[in-house]
Formats: sequence, C-alpha cells, structure tokens
Amino acid sequence: MKKVLASFMTLILAALLVIPVSPAAANTGLVGEVQSSVSFRDRPSTSSTVMKYLKKGSKVAILEEVNSYWYKVQDNSGQIGYISTSSKYIEVVRNSNGNSGNSGNTGTAGNAVIVASVSFREAPSTDSRRIRYLSKGEKVTVTAQPNSYWYEAKDSSGVKGYISARAEYIQVNGSLPGGGQQGGGQQQPGGSAQVEKIITAGMSFLGTPYEFGSDRNSTATFDCSDFVRTAFMAGIGVKLPADSRQQGSYVKDKGNVKTNWSGLKRGDLMFFMSYKGASASSYAGVNKSTATITHVGIYLGDGRILHTYSKESGGVRVNDIAGTHWEHRFLFGGSAL
Repeated sequence: MKKVLASFMTLILAALLVIPVSPAAANTGLVGEVQSSVSFRDRPSTSSTVMKYLKKGSKVAILEEVNSYWYKVQDNSGQIGYISTSSKYIEVVRNSNGNSGNSGNTGTAGNAVIVASVSFREAPSTDSRRIRYLSKGEKVTVTAQPNSYWYEAKDSSGVKGYISARAEYIQVNGSLPGGGQQGGGQQQPGGSAQVEKIITAGMSFLGTPYEFGSDRNSTATFDCSDFVRTAFMAGIGVKLPADSRQQGSYVKDKGNVKTNWSGLKRGDLMFFMSYKGASASSYAGVNKSTATITHVGIYLGDGRILHTYSKESGGVRVNDIAGTHWEHRFLFGGSAL
C-alpha cells in the first residue's frame, strides 16, 4: 500500500512540474502586454540568442526588472527569457489579481493622472527601489517637484513616492505646491516644449540596438548621429545633418557653444572625441579645439546624457557624465534649435 501511495504522489508531482506557469503566478504579480513584436532572448543582451518573437497582444509575467533595459519574463507556455523594457514593446497592464495596479483605485481624487504605466520609487532616482508600478488611469496627488525630472506624489492609499515628471507618464491638472500650473503636455522646467518633445521621442527608443552606419530611413538600429537625427525628426520635424561632425558644425554655426558640459541646458547636443582611456590623464595634452568629433548625444540635464554608442552597451541608453570618460572626452556642446 505504501509503495502504491508513493508511486501515486510521484505521478502527481511530475504532472505539476510540466504544468505551464501562467502570468498570474509571477514573483512580482505584474503582467505585461506586448505592444509590438519583440525578441524573446535567453540573456539580457542584444547579442544573446533570440529564442522566438513574442507577438503583439500576448501577455507575459514580469518576474524581475534586471536593469533599466531588460525584463526577465515568463510567457504562457512557461518559458522564461528576457525582453526589452521599452514602452514601445511592452506595457505593464495589471497585477496577478486582475487589478490595474496595487491600489486598484482609479476614482480617488488627486491632481494628476497616470498616462502610461510608470515606476513609483522611494527616491527621485532610477537607482532607487521601486515601490510598485502605477497603472494607466490611476490618480495620484503630486505634492512637490524636487527637480526637472521627478514629482513627489502620494497614491490613493497615501503611500508617498516619486514618479518621472515626463508628460508621457503623468498629466498634472491644476496647481502644484508653490503655485505652479501644470496641464497635459506641459514642458519641463528648464526646457522648452520643443526640447521636451525631442527628449520624449528619444526616450521612446531606449534599448534600440546599435549599428555603426545604420540605415537613416529605418528605426530598427541606430548609430549615435542617426539616433540624434531621428529624435529631432520624430519629436519636432527638424532634419539635422546625417553625421556627428556635420551636426557639430551645425551647432557651432548657431553660436553660443560651451566647452564646459556643466553649462549646458537640457536638450543641448554634446560632442566628443575618440576614447583614449578611462582617466583624465589619458587626455592630457590633447588640443580639444582641433580634435575630431566621433560621438554625439543629447544632454538631459542633471549630469546625464541620452545616446547610443556600442552593441555591448545595449543600444540607446542614459549615462552619467561626471567622473567618467564621457566627461574627459567632451569637446563642446550647444543647442541645435
């Protein structure tokens, strides 16, 4: 009898092991909906193997956000892999109990509404811990704006956190603390409406693979100057020159360029020389006024740059400037508007 019972239990366990784990069983309880066909990879890298392509409309369980560019997910067959976190590929649509966010309350009064799923964090930094995702349609109360990029806010449960201030994620209506007026499509402090449109367009391509000499008529891959050019075209319809050196001349012709990057404004273009090493001493003695431009990116403010520069880096991304080789390689920057 004991042998029969043991055999029966073994069969049950074996059966459980082959049952596909649905998105509702995910570690985070978050489910994403694929927005357009996306590579399902065996590792969080564009150089990894594509196991298959996930189709638009398919649902996946979000198991983990590996970094700013990759989700670890599980599809409906139970297969685990990695996909881009770019909003053009995936949108977080609900948690495992079927609600659109942890609070599940979109009717509570607030002075802002979430336009697209966005991280709700403990501090105004992408390095800080995520409290949860806020869902599209959820209402929050913005209580402060510590800088150009973040709102301090409370959700309907009274939990305090920080949200990206980009208009693609949140629409603030009425007055903010301090008397500021906000509304749909507002510009960020310290920048023009045109600048915000350019940056919003550029950020929509986060994670797009790098390719030197990329096709200027395609958004499937970018090199540095193609990416900058596309952000301007997609954002405000302005057509910049096709390569970084010509773009540098274009900005110089506008006048008012700066050789100290800390004096740049949000949306300015930044131009760099070739990499010679990670330390400042590697660039000692270089005449930067005659050095050749080899790279370009868009300054976001707060010491960050939006750009793309190699396949290994993961494509379009945001980097810090201070204390890195980007600071040492910087030649000049300025507005292309």
